Amino acid sequence: MAGHSKWANIQHRKGRQDALRSKLFSKLSKEITVAAKMGDPDPEKNPRLRLAVKEAKSQSVPKDVIDRAIKKSQAGEGDEYEEIRYEGYGPSGVAVIVEAMTDNRNRTASTVRSTFSKNGGNLGETGSVGFMFDRKGEVIYNAEAGDADTVFEAAIEAGAEDCESSDDGHIIYCADSDLNDVSSALETALGESDSTKLVWKPTTTTELDLEGMQKLMRLIDALEDDDDIQRVTANFEASDEVMEQL
Repeated sequence: MAGHSKWANIQHRKGRQDALRSKLFSKLSKEITVAAKMGDPDPEKNPRLRLAVKEAKSQSVPKDVIDRAIKKSQAGEGDEYEEIRYEGYGPSGVAVIVEAMTDNRNRTASTVRSTFSKNGGNLGETGSVGFMFDRKGEVIYNAEAGDADTVFEAAIEAGAEDCESSDDGHIIYCADSDLNDVSSALETALGESDSTKLVWKPTTTTELDLEGMQKLMRLIDALEDDDDIQRVTANFEASDEVMEQL
């Protein structure tokens, strides 16, 4: 899954750079509000909310913004949002999963379909590409957290399934249902993570050259610019040379 590891790192770095943007704060706040609405407003009693708050903190969302998002759930906000997953193919046949949280299903579906079409892709039916991904928990640590052996041992001890290390850092995967427990155990062993969230991990990848990567990134950027879109995942693979030229 080398391509996915690189993509996860791109997402992570991009997220760090975008942390000051109100758009990112808005998406993270929306997830917190919905998570709090679906369960207990106390993060310690609500695993989904705990993970949403943890991810928001990793992206430098201020505490008052997080607290305000939780309070919104108690004020009746969040009822109107529904979570929808769209699946399709991007340029060069790359499989793409789009996760949305919207208060207008028709608007979002129309926007996603149009964005795929304008950027060399095709929106498919639900399940059309999902079989090429596994739902996993993902915890990211920077390189300073420890060497590859140390982090791998901590990951396995915490109940994780795998750990991929590189010069950029460490990506730890676990069963989606174990993310809360695994991330808590890792926090005790390694400290605060850089990112903790549920992801779609590709089981098969499509090799892309520089032109293919540029086209794919245009599609992904266009999708992520929409306020209804929470997350976009693609199953590409690319060489180090291509990644450096992006």
